[in-house]
Amino acid sequence: MPAEADRAAPRAAVEAAKQFLSSFKTPGMILAAVSGGSDSKGLLLALHEAITLGGFSAFSLSACTVDHALRPESAEEAQTVAAFCAEKGIPHTIRHWQGDKPATGIQAAARTARYRLLADAAQDMAAVCIVTAHTADDQIETIAMRRGRSEPDAPGLAGMAAGVLVSRRVWVWRPFLHLRRADIRAFLTVRGEGWFDDPSNSNRRFERVRIRQALNGEGPSSADVLAAGRARLGSSECAARLIGLHVQGFEGLVARVDPVFSTGMADPDCARAVLSIASVIGGRPYLPGRETAGRLTGFLRGASGGRMTAGRVVFDLRNSGLYLYREARGLLEIELRPGQRALWDGRFLVSNDGPDRFAVRAGAGTAEFCARLIAAGLPEPVAKRAVKSAIGFSATVMALSSPDAVVSLTPTPCVQTHIGLYDTFLPCFDLMMANSIATLFGRDNYPAPPVYGVLTEKSG
Repeated sequence: MPAEADRAAPRAAVEAAKQFLSSFKTPGMILAAVSGGSDSKGLLLALHEAITLGGFSAFSLSACTVDHALRPESAEEAQTVAAFCAEKGIPHTIRHWQGDKPATGIQAAARTARYRLLADAAQDMAAVCIVTAHTADDQIETIAMRRGRSEPDAPGLAGMAAGVLVSRRVWVWRPFLHLRRADIRAFLTVRGEGWFDDPSNSNRRFERVRIRQALNGEGPSSADVLAAGRARLGSSECAARLIGLHVQGFEGLVARVDPVFSTGMADPDCARAVLSIASVIGGRPYLPGRETAGRLTGFLRGASGGRMTAGRVVFDLRNSGLYLYREARGLLEIELRPGQRALWDGRFLVSNDGPDRFAVRAGAGTAEFCARLIAAGLPEPVAKRAVKSAIGFSATVMALSSPDAVVSLTPTPCVQTHIGLYDTFLPCFDLMMANSIATLFGRDNYPAPPVYGVLTEKSG
């Protein structure tokens, strides 16, 4: 490597770390996710240098390694990272993915477990955010993967967001999203540091590896990615405004869309707003697919009334508006014991805070509830259909004095609407839209990011 490149590589990594630290609203503890690979080790070292030598001493830095226990050497690698951190004076913890591992979808399952364990660690040490070392190479691969299964103008083609809120608990930030992996490795080489190479990164059974090898480093420019990110942000903000102006919620069970707005499905922001609400009503974590969107557009175009069902949602078109509610089938019953918490029908998070077990089922369709919905402005036929899928509870326990007797109790559940689109992973692009949907369904706003701005010239 030429001498000038030798000097530029460490500057790029450390300057990215400094730029990231300078964007914070308030300094605090930062938790770095470190596997021992080149990217995460480079990020940890760059942040450490920026904090200790670059004028950001108000920050503190910790590290966490998640041992997925998927390879025999993973435990030893985690201990090697721990030793490196100890040498640098960086507090370090190891979190273990315990329990059975799935035979299929292992990478997705490992990702979910990793973020859950990282969020646990961040909360334990009161970190203001987690940082991961996703790079421009990762971004290029992500966009290529999404392009293969999305419409040309789909929101996901903006790639990974600079920040993601995990489980409404903690923000994960990606300070190196604009850096190439080669720059990070050059930085480590200049510093005399080595790294681990995970063999799964060359295993062609995984889609990302196949995409990586096919791309060979080629992909959209940083300017193109930035423009796509800004377009995603603009779309989300527009959809949020449309929801605030034209959509009304009823008890987390029904959404009413203004007649004029509901006929505008040809507009992508309008369509995204309606489909996002449908995903919540139907208890789904993703937007309805292309086929559903096309059917809905055709149904609404020129129709004066009628019903269409798709994605577990009834789209009930009337003169007064388009009403969305869960279809009354496929509603399973689950049991919750004291202290347990579960997601019912993909729509409601239920906690049993009482002393007795109870069943969660469709069963709140009482006359009183129906009358309340009608009084709130729902057409009577809509209210009568919608209450059939309302959440209900029943509890029975065996009386101690007589094994044959059953005593009925009144359960004491805590219930919240679950927003599958955003409650697990919320990209910073979509924060305004997520808050508009949360308001519609009676939820609090999502926690704000710890940094200023959603997109910058370097955030991608």
